[in-house]
Amino acid sequence: MSETPDWLSDLAERVRDYHGGSLPERLQQRLIPPGTSSRPASVLMLFGESEEPVSTLMPPPGVPCADVLLLQRASTLRHHSGQVAFPGGVQDPGDAGPIGTALREAEEETGLDPAGVQPLVVMPTLYIPPSGFVVSPVLAYWREPSPVRAVDQAETARVSRIALSDLVDPANRFQISYRRMFKGPAFTVDGMLVWGFTAGLLSALIAEAGWEQEWDTGDVRELDASLADLEATVIEQ
Repeated sequence: MSETPDWLSDLAERVRDYHGGSLPERLQQRLIPPGTSSRPASVLMLFGESEEPVSTLMPPPGVPCADVLLLQRASTLRHHSGQVAFPGGVQDPGDAGPIGTALREAEEETGLDPAGVQPLVVMPTLYIPPSGFVVSPVLAYWREPSPVRAVDQAETARVSRIALSDLVDPANRFQISYRRMFKGPAFTVDGMLVWGFTAGLLSALIAEAGWEQEWDTGDVRELDASLADLEATVIEQ
């Protein structure tokens, strides 16, 4: 059984301090407004190490050779269709808190074995206005990786282990704007556009861990155009 690597233990300690008031400014904007009705949910931010490389890019100095588990929602879904996200979903009455929800949803969506996952810390709950969810992100270590797949194609189009080296690469980073209602960090990795809540969490963790490489924050792209460009690129390939 693998012990939690130092780089992830250090990050978990920093994330634990979020409960003491050190939540990054961008995530503070996600705190639930007083008096807001909401639905509790959880996501699993699962980081692992693999003997087989998941990227052709070597990690920059100080960045671990590791990856994070992401999935892409099916394009036919009524809500969040086609979006890239961490595994997760709404809390069920029988779940053992946020960790139980995150592990159950991850198993149902990706087929991973929860026994190989080591939960490390639960972040403060964050609010997603469009859906009304109050989400508890669970940072975890994949100490015994298991095969993953899109269990239900009607809900999940694909499941991918995304290398940190790809996420921190400045060539893959920019900002997304959406109809003047939203602007935030984004990534293009493995033929997918990561934006919104998931990209905000990833960006915050990358900065918190000290993995961030200088990138062009002035590169702001419109969401619909970026999705169209990405789709055209995939078709050409």
